[in-house]
Amino acid sequence: MILDAGFLISIDRSERSAHAFLAASDRSGTGLHTTHAVVAQVWRNGARQPRLSAFLKTITIHTFDDGRPVGRLLAQTKNSDVVDAHLVICAVRLDHDILTGDPDDLITITSVLGPAAPTVHSWP
Repeated sequence: MILDAGFLISIDRSERSAHAFLAASDRSGTGLHTTHAVVAQVWRNGARQPRLSAFLKTITIHTFDDGRPVGRLLAQTKNSDVVDAHLVICAVRLDHDILTGDPDDLITITSVLGPAAPTVHSWP
């Protein structure tokens, strides 16, 4: 599962729904991923974000090394959100679903991918 910023914010705030999701993903063996660009959206001060800092050590964080496919996807969708497009590209590459607080934004991007589109789940 690829995590968007909304879930990371829930972790940072220690929301009960995030803890329940983590317990369920642990029981099911679901690997959790995000991207460095998503981390940049939520990271402000590690000393003041201990829960987020600890959580990020437990998941896979993907670097931004997909500039060309991200650019092509943005051109296809007439979108300018590089972070969202990169999240979609990573999800496609890994064959993972996406968990996001902004499903409409991501569905707009994934819609051009047809059957290759990852499933977008709304958070919370």
